[in-house]
Amino acid sequence: MAEKTRRPRAETPKGFRDYFGAEVTERKRMLDQIAAVYHRYGFDPLETSAVETVEALGKFLPDVDRPNEGVFAWADEDQDWLALRYDLTAPLARVAAQYRNDLPSPYRRYAMGPVWRNEKPGPGRFRQFYQCDADTVGSASVAADAEICAMLADALEEVGIPRGDYVVKVNNRKILNGVMEVAGLAGDDKEVERGIVLRAIDKIDRLGVEGVRALLGEGRKDESGDFTKGAGLSAEQADVVIGFTTARRDSGVATCARLRALVGASVTGADGVDELEAIAALLAAQGYGPDRIVIDPGVVRGLGYYTGPVYEAELTFKILDEKGRPRNFGSVAGGGRYDGLVKRFTGQDVPATGVSIGVDRLLAALRAKGRVAGSSQGPVVVTVMDRDRMADYMAMVGELRQAGIRAEVYLGNPKNFGNQLKYADKRASPIAVIQGGTEAAAGKVILKDLILGAKIAESATLEEWKDRPAQVEVPRADLAAAVRKMLGQ
Repeated sequence: MAEKTRRPRAETPKGFRDYFGAEVTERKRMLDQIAAVYHRYGFDPLETSAVETVEALGKFLPDVDRPNEGVFAWADEDQDWLALRYDLTAPLARVAAQYRNDLPSPYRRYAMGPVWRNEKPGPGRFRQFYQCDADTVGSASVAADAEICAMLADALEEVGIPRGDYVVKVNNRKILNGVMEVAGLAGDDKEVERGIVLRAIDKIDRLGVEGVRALLGEGRKDESGDFTKGAGLSAEQADVVIGFTTARRDSGVATCARLRALVGASVTGADGVDELEAIAALLAAQGYGPDRIVIDPGVVRGLGYYTGPVYEAELTFKILDEKGRPRNFGSVAGGGRYDGLVKRFTGQDVPATGVSIGVDRLLAALRAKGRVAGSSQGPVVVTVMDRDRMADYMAMVGELRQAGIRAEVYLGNPKNFGNQLKYADKRASPIAVIQGGTEAAAGKVILKDLILGAKIAESATLEEWKDRPAQVEVPRADLAAAVRKMLGQ
């Protein structure tokens, strides 16, 4: 007996997902809106390959317990290790080094596209997602950081997040380094502990002060019973770090004063406070006040390559989680200064700063607030009453397309007309075009308003129904004009 052929399972790999119609359309619209803001600020587009050498990418992802340290990597035929890019910043560093003699300095670029992370998937956390970045390479001025923060605020408002529903938080890693010095965590031998401290502080919003304190000490057991090893700090050391995370005051001036006290005699820490004050002043001069951008010591960013100012955009409105409980939506963008990234290639210091917007998360937030529809209007469907007259129907659809109207001819089996209307309904079609032999002989065509037809029973008043019937007969010569009028164009 022949062995049964095993068919592949039709399923998306774990941690990945498929995107259909409206989702793709909405994302493209959002990317175009953000790109317009970046472009307005003088940034140029750049596209790089999805694949980089592992050596060029470096090892900066926090999820070091995963295979290949968080990236999807493989050995090429010439034994070079290649990997899918995990963000758009590491490829930029390679480009800035490779083309440094040809590019203007500073080089201002924006890039958009998917990135891949070999991380443990979870609710709303995927291994492939879109990023939308803008970076300035070659400027050491904190004016470059202030500009990125202002541009981030503008981009959020451009895509439909009104003022009051978001905040851009700014901090400086130099201040944290100064705090580490005060806490006795400076030096190469403390690198592991510093990494744990960074990741712990980054979770302050989710875990609260006591959760972070546990991670700074011996460790923490979460609700599932999993234990995360801590940094092993003493209570006194933990107090210094906790003091940093809770240093935010009612005003930027007061917060900076508190941070200056915390960093004590640390020169690095004092530099960080100076830079924060300069950024705040530059933003205030452009009208970006604390209603949009604030100084917040709780922002540290998880990636290890940040060297100075860091920033994060957080949506402040609440949504309901899977269990119906209200919670803050949280962060949708982040970035900072990474002056050491290009140096890996050139051996010379090349200052750089930039931001990355998580487009999929931002779209999810807008959907949660009902600010994008989650659906899009389908094409006008020209139905087929007589398959021998397909050329006539194709001529109709051609006219509609020439008039700039999205349209298609029904290409399934035309035998059952009801199935054609079901198809149009599934396509979210606004109008069905119908022409049988009788209408053709009379030089007429019927337009069926599918949207009004679906809504008539539930919402339209009798006057509305009389004013705009769900089905009209129009001269064939007026097809495109009548469809445009029905669409409200």
